[in-house]
Amino acid sequence: MVSATAWRIVALCLLCATAVRRGLGMHIVNAIYGETIDIPCGLDLPQNLLFGKWKYEMADGTGRYIATRTVAKPNVHYDDVPEYKDRLIMTENYTLSIMNAGITDEKKFVCMLVVEDNVFEAPTVVKVFKQPVKPEIVSQANFIETGKLNMLGECIAKDSYPEESNLTWYKNGELLKEVNETVIIDLQRERDQTNGLYTMKSSLQYMPTKDDLNAAFTCRVEYKMPEQKKSSVSEPAVFDVYYPTEKVTIQILSPTKSIKEGDNITLKCIGNGNPPPQDFLFYTPGQQEGISSSSIYTLTDVKRNATGDYKCSLPDQNMLASTTITVHYLDLSLTPSGEVTKQLGETLPVSCIASSSRNVSVVWMKDKNKLSFRPSFTRLQYQDAGNYVCESVLTEAEGLKKTETLTLIVEGKPRLKMSKKSNLDGKKVITCTVEGYPMPVVQWTSMGGGSIANTTEESPYVNGKYESKILIAPEENVTLICIAENKLDRSIASVNVSAISIPEQDETEDKNDENKEKVNDQAKLIVGIVVGLLLAALVAGIAYWLYMKKSKSASKHVGKELGNTEENKKLEENNHKSEA
Repeated sequence: MVSATAWRIVALCLLCATAVRRGLGMHIVNAIYGETIDIPCGLDLPQNLLFGKWKYEMADGTGRYIATRTVAKPNVHYDDVPEYKDRLIMTENYTLSIMNAGITDEKKFVCMLVVEDNVFEAPTVVKVFKQPVKPEIVSQANFIETGKLNMLGECIAKDSYPEESNLTWYKNGELLKEVNETVIIDLQRERDQTNGLYTMKSSLQYMPTKDDLNAAFTCRVEYKMPEQKKSSVSEPAVFDVYYPTEKVTIQILSPTKSIKEGDNITLKCIGNGNPPPQDFLFYTPGQQEGISSSSIYTLTDVKRNATGDYKCSLPDQNMLASTTITVHYLDLSLTPSGEVTKQLGETLPVSCIASSSRNVSVVWMKDKNKLSFRPSFTRLQYQDAGNYVCESVLTEAEGLKKTETLTLIVEGKPRLKMSKKSNLDGKKVITCTVEGYPMPVVQWTSMGGGSIANTTEESPYVNGKYESKILIAPEENVTLICIAENKLDRSIASVNVSAISIPEQDETEDKNDENKEKVNDQAKLIVGIVVGLLLAALVAGIAYWLYMKKSKSASKHVGKELGNTEENKKLEENNHKSEA
């Protein structure tokens, strides 16, 4: 038997189906895909409320109940609706929460509050929004070429909702608009039948120019979200732009700024196309036929005749480029050169001539000292001898320097000059000044019974001249003879030294060759007399020795002779003094 309460509930249900009192209006709830949707009931709770129910409106307009909550029993009854299984929560204030919102949740939901004599309804429309995945440019071209349409790539923005989204292309931040035969954009939308989300695809065909090299292409997706529109931009895509060569240039690859004989010349031909051309024709001075090569062409150990215009072009001989190369050179001619031997007083013309690709000067050095004049020898002297260097440098060419050497030897027969003077201790200093080359060897000898005290003293040999000195005791009366000899000749000079003090003066130097010959003849005569006297003394000595051996009174005789010798010596000194 059915209770009265049960019949009352059935009656109320029938009433709900026939006499429903609407709420104040339609509500809209915006939901984010994948998140929880909270739908308020939208009605004030009456005091005599029996229960509340939620339903949604199906595509055919009929309603389907999904949850019920009675006042008497706090438990919520969820209807067996597969798409909402374990996704619904109905709170005490009759708010309906739907977890993990999906596109199928975008529909009209109705909150129903039932009292004994009436039913109240409040409809709410749920709108679902889904932000697309960040757009990506796929199927990118490896390169694009000028002069024709190129498929740059395709921009894809996946999983967006609602459909009101759009894809646009940008170049360096500027919007690209369709231009006939230059910019073609094709936008397509696809919907996933499983989750209801949209995927947009936009392909871009583009005719580039050289200015598009390194240009950044991006695509932007604009989509709706609750209360506002948003956008997302792809990562930039940069394309290598291929364009033909319009100009060629030629370069000289050299470690130095200038080229000199013996260097290598490396030429590089460059085309301004992209990719740059790799094959060229090179033309050397005076050559009509091009030499096929890569972009690099090298000439080794070049000579001065390599100076001229060098050219390069593409293999079709189009777009010729040229450059001028000067191969620097430096020639230096020294006349005479090497080792040269000349005689004193001779003339020696010297010339050093430089020939070069630029104006150069010549620098002279003697014995490593720079000369301020060009050597000129009209009458050679001993001081002219030495090592001469002629040097020339081409400053325009690094490391281009030439030197030539002349080793000048000035030879001469010995020439003598005698002088005498007294030093502080009274001894007489006899000086024999010698000139000649090779260096003459000096020997001293005396005549007249005197003796040479100590040893000779010689000064340094400089510019073909040096001095040989000898000391004589003040009481000596002697004729000193200076003999100088080298491989060319021998010269002799003499000076008389007296014990009597006389004004000191240098012996007059022979002024000409005739006087010199007379002096030499006299000296030879003196030497002959000296040698004869020495031989006579030797014979007398031998005879005297034989005589003494035979004589029994040798000792007395020797004493007598010695006495006589002392007397003779004094007499000779007195005679010299009287002469002086």
